[in-house]
Amino acid sequence: MPNKKPKKRRHRKGEDNENSYYISWWNVENLFDTENYPDRSDKLKRTIGNEIKGWNNIVLNKKLRQLADIIELMNDKRGPDILGVCEVENAHVLQKLIEKIKIKDRNYQIVHHDCSDNRGVDVAFIYDANRLEKGLTFSHVIMKRVATRDIFQVNFKTKKEGNDLILVGNHWPARSGGILESEPYRIVAGETLSYWNYRIQQILGDQVAIIALGDFNDEPFNRSLTDYALSTSTKDKVISATKRAPRFFNLMWQEMGKGLGTHYYQNFPTMLDQFLISKGFLVEDGAFEAVPNSIEIIRFEKMRVGKYGVPRRFGRPTTSVDFHGYSDHFPIGMKIVEK
Repeated sequence: MPNKKPKKRRHRKGEDNENSYYISWWNVENLFDTENYPDRSDKLKRTIGNEIKGWNNIVLNKKLRQLADIIELMNDKRGPDILGVCEVENAHVLQKLIEKIKIKDRNYQIVHHDCSDNRGVDVAFIYDANRLEKGLTFSHVIMKRVATRDIFQVNFKTKKEGNDLILVGNHWPARSGGILESEPYRIVAGETLSYWNYRIQQILGDQVAIIALGDFNDEPFNRSLTDYALSTSTKDKVISATKRAPRFFNLMWQEMGKGLGTHYYQNFPTMLDQFLISKGFLVEDGAFEAVPNSIEIIRFEKMRVGKYGVPRRFGRPTTSVDFHGYSDHFPIGMKIVEK
């Protein structure tokens, strides 16, 4: 009698297993290298020199330790499989950060793009090379009079099943100068993201798994995200969208009614940091699915301060440093499952 093949055990939504991946994002707020970093360009020395006075190894190492402390607590103390970050000056300081992260069985590597932002801060990813293989990377320029951050795309592949997982990191132009006055810049960023969503699906198929994540400096309901990046709170709209104008499903809508934010302005919460997922996560024969109840704003008690529980900033020596602080943004996290 021939041996019967054992039935494959299907996962339950939200179950932690070898097919589960924890994805996170964090604007780590002004993670500059030391004041005397030798490879900083003359232009950057002129631009940011005054704001990083006193930013020495003691201050930097404390900032890195504070960030690493939170990263080590993510995903029930297992750490993220992928962490997207923004406001990092260079790969050198990011390498210092992963050296501070002490999590068993993690093999964290970085993928970083040095863009032409006016303040020299970039978008990057930290990923577990034991679980994911880094493929091609692309930088998508946002056309703006003053240099700003590129949209940074990394094509990952899972080592277990060999499925494509595309991460697109965003740090859109800030609201400084006024929300409406600066909105056109974020609209351009939204159009750029939407175009690359179309191009990725055109090349890899409309069932490819894409996560656009980042600090969008707008909220889920703002025009830059709804009308230009083509993100929505309606799954059916994403599934039935045309191939020429694919949509994103914005996972942060479900968090909007909780009275919390990832960033606070005058103690009012704003949902600036978001996860947008492509059609590939929503269709039956896609390689991945998002775990709906896993979406979270990571706001441990020690990260909050004041009556309204705003993020506890680390600051910098030119204003004030709080060695018990972290960033002016809370990180966000989610789980996906490879089918």
